[in-house]
Amino acid sequence: MRTIEDQSFLILLIAVSVAFGWILQPYFGSIVWGIVAAIVFAPFCNWLSGFLRWPSLAPLITVIVTIAIVIVPLIVVAAALGREATNLYRRIQSGEIDFVGNTQQILDALPGWARDVLGWFGLTDLDTMRAALTTPLVKSSQYLATQALSFGSLTFDFIIGLCVMLYLLFFLLQDGDVLARRVKAAIPLQDGRKKALVTRFIAVIRATVKGGILVAMAQGALGGVAFWFLSIHSPVFWAVVMAFLSLVPAVGAALVWLPLAIYLLATGSIGQGIFLIAYGVLVIGLIDNILRPFLVGKDTKLPDYVVLISTLGGIEVFGLQGFVIGPLIAAMFVVTWDIFASSRQSAV
Repeated sequence: MRTIEDQSFLILLIAVSVAFGWILQPYFGSIVWGIVAAIVFAPFCNWLSGFLRWPSLAPLITVIVTIAIVIVPLIVVAAALGREATNLYRRIQSGEIDFVGNTQQILDALPGWARDVLGWFGLTDLDTMRAALTTPLVKSSQYLATQALSFGSLTFDFIIGLCVMLYLLFFLLQDGDVLARRVKAAIPLQDGRKKALVTRFIAVIRATVKGGILVAMAQGALGGVAFWFLSIHSPVFWAVVMAFLSLVPAVGAALVWLPLAIYLLATGSIGQGIFLIAYGVLVIGLIDNILRPFLVGKDTKLPDYVVLISTLGGIEVFGLQGFVIGPLIAAMFVVTWDIFASSRQSAV
């Protein structure tokens, strides 16, 4: 009889949990980023509470700091990005940006053997090259314009989602320890396994945000400054594209600044091209090698190929949240199998 009761309650528990997840689905992104922000800013909140006469004010101040250093700059950049992406899209559609002419200039500047190599791969057909270059750029500029304008113009859905995220962030900072203990108590695993899972969960989120998003923002900002200095059109647009590519392991920001540098060299802007190459290698490229180990250390302990595949898969399934969720799921996969293998060895 007890077994039937336990099974019935387990079915009820699963059904209620699924229903609860279903009603929260519209705010999935806000909830994810609220949890991520709480994990990232919790050390600052704890540090701040030690200096305040009323420690209960620490979560509120932390939320205000988050708005000031994260939300407001993102809105400003998104508004500028929307304008630049829209302008770039219009210039491509109107023919003001002529990919055929620019591509012809680059091909003419190449030595004969290089043109022969490109010919083997069919890369000297200007119509094909124009389609290959124009189509993804038009789609990306159109997408970024739509997303950035909706983000930067403070639409109703965006305001509601932002309020949900900040509201959740405040209460997670205020009651995070209590909630963490309740979640740990509810997980039907041994204490050692629960500790390993929770520790890895927190470490991966902090490492992903610090080592991924912060480094990408730094590389994008530095690239944007260089593009603005060189008077390259739409510097904010290219800076954002560079930041997105920097988030994906093994791809990097060089996919933006290197082709632009080659274009400058091929069109006669030798000084600007050499400057951009030197700046890209010595400044933008070194940011990843210097900042990432310092910010991350060995928190994730995941091979680069696992991070790459899980990041790309996470983006495909979850959208922007996939940058965090993908590596997190991969890390949980690795740690659970490590725990299972260790328990198997101990049993033998």
